[in-house]
Amino acid sequence: MYVDSHCHLTFPELASDLPRVLAAMADAGVDRALSICTTLEEADQVQALAAAHPNLWATVGVHPDNEGVREPSVDELVSLSKRPKVVALGETGLDYYRLGERSVADMAWQRERFRVHIRAARATGLPLVIHTRSASEDTLAILREEGAGQVSGVFHCFTETREVARAALELGFMISFSGILTFKNAADLREVAREVPLDRCLIETDSPYLAPVPYRGKTNQPAYVPHVAAQIAQLKGLPVETIAAQTSVNFERLFGVAPAVSGGRD
Repeated sequence: MYVDSHCHLTFPELASDLPRVLAAMADAGVDRALSICTTLEEADQVQALAAAHPNLWATVGVHPDNEGVREPSVDELVSLSKRPKVVALGETGLDYYRLGERSVADMAWQRERFRVHIRAARATGLPLVIHTRSASEDTLAILREEGAGQVSGVFHCFTETREVARAALELGFMISFSGILTFKNAADLREVAREVPLDRCLIETDSPYLAPVPYRGKTNQPAYVPHVAAQIAQLKGLPVETIAAQTSVNFERLFGVAPAVSGGRD
């Protein structure tokens, strides 16, 4: 019924108890999930996990916040993307939130890493999973420079303004909302979610982080994604079943995944 479009099943908090996590996911009616890669070092593990489960898929990429890891090349990303169950590149993007004593100019390496992912997306035709934090202006500018009209994807765990949402939509991207949408201090974000067309929305947990209310502060997991759907249903005045169905269709369309059959198996 539901799809968690962004989770980190190979992170220790979930990987250490994976059978229970997957069972809870099924019990909650979450029949599919996309397991996200954040370093090339973990790419084998993420892809192998997806390959072992009919209802899981994988991405390949290097998170913008990760330093001291192997840098991707276009050729390597293209090669890794050909593996079974890999349906997207990322997560990638820009993150200026933790600059510390550095300046935006010092983050040229991060911008170049982002460009590499966009070029790989153009070469493969796969969508991008975009992470942007305190860097939306540069994120949008680089997308326009490198791939406007040539790449698709999703702005995941969206926390930006309605202006950024509109710009992303104009570029052809989807917008994914996480448990942050349920937080008491997220009134502005809820207004953004109200405005984003349902046929351009995805839902996610970004687990093991950002557990939605009523689980805030606990380890997040794919089983909690229905709470995000319920919040969107309330905002849009629609049945939660409608949100679940449409976000599932959106997931299938963006990532080229076949519709689920009974039992959550594809």
